[in-house]
Amino acid sequence: MNFNNEAMIKKDRLRFTKNKLSANLTLLAILLNALYFVSIYKSDVGSYYYNFLIGISVIYNLLFMLVAFLSSEGVKTYKVGYSFTLIGIGVGQIIRIFIIPMNANSTTLSLGGEETTVMESGQFIYVCVCLVASAALCIIAGIINLFKARALAEHQAELDKKAKGS
Repeated sequence: MNFNNEAMIKKDRLRFTKNKLSANLTLLAILLNALYFVSIYKSDVGSYYYNFLIGISVIYNLLFMLVAFLSSEGVKTYKVGYSFTLIGIGVGQIIRIFIIPMNANSTTLSLGGEETTVMESGQFIYVCVCLVASAALCIIAGIINLFKARALAEHQAELDKKAKGS
């Protein structure tokens, strides 16, 4: 079998298989997001986390998981629009670092006469790693789906052209 036939077979297989890699990367991103918000929401440092911003964060987490799961299903069938959605929510995960984690890490409260940092460095690093990894997985899943969807569309166009030429 020559290289052209192998490449053609590989492209043809896309018509019959699901994009499991992008879908699974997205599900892993959801898991990392869950680890992030569990770490944030279990924190109880005075009344720092009892504010409007946490309410928005809870809603964003629910929306993130919903959109990411929907996108994981969409990329299974090589739909290009979901690639851009994944890249967008990946960028959103990076932006989130500068909202709650950055503010909590730089804020100190006086509790019982002692100055306490709202988010210690260890937790800050942990939540940042979770968000960065989640973002990277979403962006990578989106890019992989873009390439695979483009290859499938080109292959399908070739097949259609050959079918019309026969």
